Amino acid sequence: MTKGRLEAFSDGVLAIIITIMVLELKVPEGSSWASLQPILPRFLAYIFSFIYVGIYWNNHHHLFQTVKKVNGSILWANLHLLFWLSLMPIATEWIGTSHFAQNPVATYGIGLIMSAIAYTILENVIIRCEGENSKLKEAIHSKFKEYISIIFYVLGIATSFFYPYIAIGFYYLVALIWLIPDKRIEKSLKEN
Repeated sequence: MTKGRLEAFSDGVLAIIITIMVLELKVPEGSSWASLQPILPRFLAYIFSFIYVGIYWNNHHHLFQTVKKVNGSILWANLHLLFWLSLMPIATEWIGTSHFAQNPVATYGIGLIMSAIAYTILENVIIRCEGENSKLKEAIHSKFKEYISIIFYVLGIATSFFYPYIAIGFYYLVALIWLIPDKRIEKSLKEN
């Protein structure tokens, strides 16, 4: 099977996730700047989640540039990633409506760490399917970004029960780490 169908499906799911999140935003009541204040937490949660979905979309695109063909294992690993990402609208709405309360922020972090784990599983499945000459294996020989991300997610989840805004800070740091597309893959593709 070619990878085009998987990429198109994934793009569609990610687009729907963003659409669901934006549709949860409500128009403010009134026309003054002050009328924006009640929706500000939800809007900030949306921006944060939009960035995360964008990061996954961008890195997913780069990831599949290394793939020649897909099989059932890759399809299921990709669906696993999409499952966790599809929960983001719920977590986004919850942290926004709760004004970043402890349990919603912890739940948001759990969704983020599970998405990261699912992405790592997808990488590993691709490498296993592509074999020893995998372009992806060559590209991601160092997993520093992945490991530091997991550490920050764990710290964020643990911190969320006491200081939810600090937890959001940890999640934000992970987003900053991944905001720039993974240069390891681009570099590996240029060398081959």
